[in-house]
Amino acid sequence: MKTNEKNIVEVLVQCSPCFPKKRLQLSMAGHSGKPFNLPGIGGITLNIEVGDSAFGWEGDHLEPGVSATANAEKPNEFPNNALQYYCCVGNKAKLISGKAKGAEGVVIGHHGGCEDLIIDFPRKIKEKMTYDDKILIVAHGQGLKVLDHPEIKLTNVSPDLFKKLNLKKSKSGKIQFPVTTIIPAQCMGSGLGVADVHSGDYDVMTSDPETNKKHGLERMRFGDFVAIMDHDNSYGPALKKGAITIGIVIHSDCYLAGHGPGITVLFTTSHGAIEPVLDKNANIGKLYKIGKFRK
Repeated sequence: MKTNEKNIVEVLVQCSPCFPKKRLQLSMAGHSGKPFNLPGIGGITLNIEVGDSAFGWEGDHLEPGVSATANAEKPNEFPNNALQYYCCVGNKAKLISGKAKGAEGVVIGHHGGCEDLIIDFPRKIKEKMTYDDKILIVAHGQGLKVLDHPEIKLTNVSPDLFKKLNLKKSKSGKIQFPVTTIIPAQCMGSGLGVADVHSGDYDVMTSDPETNKKHGLERMRFGDFVAIMDHDNSYGPALKKGAITIGIVIHSDCYLAGHGPGITVLFTTSHGAIEPVLDKNANIGKLYKIGKFRK
């Protein structure tokens, strides 16, 4: 498949790990009505990485790996808003300061609301990092197109990730996309109503155990590629029969109503030009040999 990669801008952007965040409330009520007070967004998370389950942790909205920002005090303003826009899944990140200087990581997505960029680094590197370290990223991918399939829109996809996916056409001419999970439209929650999917994510609601079991939602892992049915993300998440969106799991399950594992949008088609194919190995860790799949 031909792309416009030669016309895609490469730009260096810089960020630092962001300190884990604490909600102002002493406790919050979850969708079950029970209060909770647990670790959550942000931080250099040592023991959670790509390939781990997005469920079962004593936490809420947990981000695997290193959460990064270019403006911790004002996450929605410059330069962090530019960092979130320019960086794409699969971009290379490199530590340019500190004890682990020179170590490389991979961008796996971004988390809306807190506006964190999420980067996978090996644990042995994370243990050497501090919140004063600087990370340089080769931001590359926004504007990428599949020239012979204009009906498919790409956001947050690096050219390198696109090549590694090695997507194939079915006999009907659709692009076959390996995914671990097929998510029905009605399960999507927090993040709906946002008009731009070039940064952030939106959540799979997991408050109904029967639905979770029926669709295998509880098996999702960080870094999994998933399909969202009947959702068109061409101009923000919108319900449209026959549309399909492909995304990547970037944060953990949540206790809050309307929330659950977060999905950063990668591919979308308004007219069903993508054919999701179930594959338990459909995880970015397999492609880049990172996280639990690191040798």
